[in-house]
Amino acid sequence: MKYNKYKSEGVDIMKYSRRDFLKISGMTLASLTFLGFNLEPIYAYTDVVELRIKNVDVVPSICPYCAVGCGLIIHKSGSRVINVEGDRDHPINRGSLCSKGAGLKDLSENPRRVVKPLYRAPGSTNWEEKDWEWMLDRIAKRIKETRDKNFVEKENGITVNRTEAIASLGGAALDNEECYAQVKLMRVLGLVYIEHQARI
Repeated sequence: MKYNKYKSEGVDIMKYSRRDFLKISGMTLASLTFLGFNLEPIYAYTDVVELRIKNVDVVPSICPYCAVGCGLIIHKSGSRVINVEGDRDHPINRGSLCSKGAGLKDLSENPRRVVKPLYRAPGSTNWEEKDWEWMLDRIAKRIKETRDKNFVEKENGITVNRTEAIASLGGAALDNEECYAQVKLMRVLGLVYIEHQARI
């Protein structure tokens, strides 16, 4: 080990080389392992969240945010989500969650969550609440108008039956059956641009 004396400060400061640091780290790790330092009790404690609410159900689930498919353990009381944590037994994430997955509770419990359809008319600066029936009729009408206006039956003498004016983007919250039905619908409409974030 190397020692330097800083005379201006009047103190001895020990300076370690990189090799010395690695030696000390290795010896420390070996000592802790030899002495039987065990992290299992800590893991076990973090696994079980002691909630002081009666009738708490524990439900396994999968995060809906991306295509990774991390396992979750959701604690809920009735329909209210109390806590969300990573599932240590899940083969993909082994208990870890990204920042979005860790904040998944806000997906259902956030008071600012939009729960009704909002519509903003062209040129307007205000959003207005509409019911689902009106909104779905409006979307269907716009899809039909766009498809009829931009539908191509033949190109260079070949039947193509397509429209390039509409695109479909899937979502990670869809399961395989929903994806299958969505792709069938998009193909029937003649869409060419169909994208999806794949699920396991």
